[in-house]
Amino acid sequence: MTIRKFILAMMTVFAAQLLAAQIVFAAGSGDSSSTTEAPKNPEFAAGKAAIDAEQWDAAIAAFTKVTASEPDNADAYNYLGYANRQLKNYDAAFANYNRALEINPDHRGANEYIGEAYLQTGNLKMAEEHLLKLDALCFFGCPEYTMLKRAVEDYKAKQS
Repeated sequence: MTIRKFILAMMTVFAAQLLAAQIVFAAGSGDSSSTTEAPKNPEFAAGKAAIDAEQWDAAIAAFTKVTASEPDNADAYNYLGYANRQLKNYDAAFANYNRALEINPDHRGANEYIGEAYLQTGNLKMAEEHLLKLDALCFFGCPEYTMLKRAVEDYKAKQS
């Protein structure tokens, strides 16, 4: 096998792997948090269940308790921001997303969700900044990057 054929074969394998990864990531995930462990706080589990059931007030109550007992829980602040955003409480949503990002600037879920909140409040520039942050965090792509990218593209299409 010549070096040229070998390099071509390696590039083909790499491209196939990259495409497969993009397909998987584009499908998204139901959990945008940065942790994979089950939460130890029962209020966190209750808050997550309320999010899944779209019971925003219950989610806010549960995650407020979590953040009171765990002031450095970026995931709890992210979900608290998400629930507030669903109720169009944008000031509270931004405050909670920003707190999550103070705790963990690389929190993919918080970067995605704050970007979506910026789009909902008409701030494309800030949404694109968080998209760039996700692009840097997700070398081979991730669901959060894909979802925010789609949201930005949809927003731009509606503005045209």
